[in-house]
Amino acid sequence: MDGQWDLTEAALALRSGEITAETLLDQHLQTIALQQPRLNCFVTLDEAGARAQAKASAARHLAGAPLSMLDGIPIALKDNIDVAGLPTSNGTAELRPASNDATVTARLRAAGAVLLGKLNMHECALGATTDNPHHGPTHNPWRTGFTPGGSSGGSGAAIASGLVLAALGTDTLGSVRLPAAYCGIIGLKATMGMISTRGVVPLSQSLDHVGPLCRSVRDSWLLLALLAEEDLGQAGSVAAPPGWSPEPQARDSLQGLRIGILDQAWTADLTEDVAAGFAQAEQVLQDLGANLVPLSLPKFVPGTLQRPALLVIEAEGADALADPLRQTPDAFSDKLKSMLAYGRDAPAERLDEARSLLDEAGLAIRETFDQVDLIATPTAPQTAFAFTDPTPVNQANLTMLANISGCPAITLPSGIAPSGLPLAMQLMARPYDEAELLGAAQALENTWSRHLPPD
Repeated sequence: MDGQWDLTEAALALRSGEITAETLLDQHLQTIALQQPRLNCFVTLDEAGARAQAKASAARHLAGAPLSMLDGIPIALKDNIDVAGLPTSNGTAELRPASNDATVTARLRAAGAVLLGKLNMHECALGATTDNPHHGPTHNPWRTGFTPGGSSGGSGAAIASGLVLAALGTDTLGSVRLPAAYCGIIGLKATMGMISTRGVVPLSQSLDHVGPLCRSVRDSWLLLALLAEEDLGQAGSVAAPPGWSPEPQARDSLQGLRIGILDQAWTADLTEDVAAGFAQAEQVLQDLGANLVPLSLPKFVPGTLQRPALLVIEAEGADALADPLRQTPDAFSDKLKSMLAYGRDAPAERLDEARSLLDEAGLAIRETFDQVDLIATPTAPQTAFAFTDPTPVNQANLTMLANISGCPAITLPSGIAPSGLPLAMQLMARPYDEAELLGAAQALENTWSRHLPPD
């Protein structure tokens, strides 16, 4: 197998008989054996289960009857997503056996994906470094000792280093897109409610999403097409509008697209590398024919939204995790318990004010799409940083806009900084406009190509 393959290339090789599902799995298990001691991506590796699934997939391919393009593809899931028969830790010290698959797990299994196991994450998904106090830190494949981002850090690192061809993560203020950005891969958050969260340990019912991490835009489309379906058993799950399709609008350029660029209130705290990289990315947008439109959110700047968003998450998280916190308090770190207690004890009027502010901001963000087709930003104000450095408080300032508004957003690598670490651009679209979002991302990916860490 070519170590640079994306999911789509591996799927085509399986269909042509160039490789079998069992051989593909063996090669990924060899990579895991080599890289897991250094990176610490997996919390639970189900080698026996994966081998049984790969054997069944190989038989289907031999019979000319694969279940889908994902049949035989090695995939892993963040450890807050239930996989029947495997424990779910949610990043804590408690390993809770899962008796049922999450809805997204069931859809992957029905498509013939080979489920390799569960990936490390930030404790209870409440943080963005994946420096886990119970399972150890996951390291960035580009630089040992650096964060892969979070909270889906194990997912981001596993894709970038070739441990699996795709992974699922969860995203509350950017927890799919931040690790994708720091690790130089693709991370997609669909329109709110499009992908079911049933069977996923909740953090914030009003902001949680499930999303794919992968190596290419076309892979993200394949995964979205499989996962996006109304789940009548899940509150908040929505059906796609008539005619909706995630298939990217085919385009060789960005000609005619109006792409919004947020004003300096949102970009003043970018690091030098990120600011320079985004200036170059803006030039690429123009070179591809896009019309750049200055955008302002005059009532909202990062400082006005960050604290209210965290308060809502802490309060909703305290409620969602109340039973395990009471039953197994030693399974949680003191820092995590302190954060959740802050939200639990917040006065009701403060919570109401925070929710009202986020609702107002979400509406303002959606209304900007009266002026533009897409919004482009850096994904994060900084590149990956060392675990020994202070954690930047502004990591999710740009990614959170998509969660607050419910808009779809994707991050893709836009180059390499002088430091040798990946740079990334985020694109946002109006709700249910995934086809426009992915089409533009595809055009940019064709310009920038893939960025994988050096061997």
